[in-house]
Amino acid sequence: MTIRPNSSSARRNLVQTIGFSGLTVLAILTVLPIFFVVVYIFVKGISAISLDFLTGFPTDGMRSGGIYPAILGTVILTFGTAIAAVPLGIAASIYLSEYAADNRWTRMIRISIVSLAGIPSVVYGLFGLGVFVLFLGTGTSILAASLTLGIMTLPVVISTAEEAMRAVPQSFRVVSISLGGTKWQTIRRIVIPQSVSGILTGVILGLERAAGETAPILFTGAAFYLPTLPTSAMDETMALPYHLYVISTQVPGMPSSIQFGTALVLLFLVLSLNLLATVIRSRARRRRMW
Repeated sequence: MTIRPNSSSARRNLVQTIGFSGLTVLAILTVLPIFFVVVYIFVKGISAISLDFLTGFPTDGMRSGGIYPAILGTVILTFGTAIAAVPLGIAASIYLSEYAADNRWTRMIRISIVSLAGIPSVVYGLFGLGVFVLFLGTGTSILAASLTLGIMTLPVVISTAEEAMRAVPQSFRVVSISLGGTKWQTIRRIVIPQSVSGILTGVILGLERAAGETAPILFTGAAFYLPTLPTSAMDETMALPYHLYVISTQVPGMPSSIQFGTALVLLFLVLSLNLLATVIRSRARRRRMW
């Protein structure tokens, strides 16, 4: 007796094949422009990359020389952002995930956090100018820029860390408490270690955004050009995003190789943070118990 395939099953398989093929095409169409942008910047900017370019100061009205002050300033601002945002963001996520009751107030807080993540960066820059630079009197400085970037990064850190903690199975908490562990011991020894991959991924992605922003530091701490390196948190600093903006729009006769070389260094920094987040997430997931 010959068994004929069910027509509805064959139709479902056909629809599934078409759907997978469509998703594959869309994924390729999404990745290809990014790939071409990276390749284009690499081809146009690789000729400018040298030891002198990476370790020297700008000269000749920034038409030659290096970008070391801008690289160092970006690293300093990213580190300052981490100090300002990460402890507070993780503490807030622990409260929302483990302590706060599920009521309309916490729901409003979560909606507000998501809304803050969508605010344009220039608004954060104006906020930092009004609060830190003028009201608190820090002036345009690394401190003001780091605090501004920290506030801008907080929503990303809080949201991702909270979701990572809420993803830990509830049974882990029940077992810990049933064995005599306190609430805080459960959070410190069970929840945070099991959610560390998501927490660190969110932190790094937030810092990556801060490293590439121009508007917030434009109002609060970035300088057009400085002949010396900053020596304290109250000094201004150069930074790669603002430096790239200046040499691309404000300096006539700027060689395109320097512009694309600066963009390549900034792109490498951002992609390195992405790669770091991927490696940390992969290693942490292998150690996860669920």
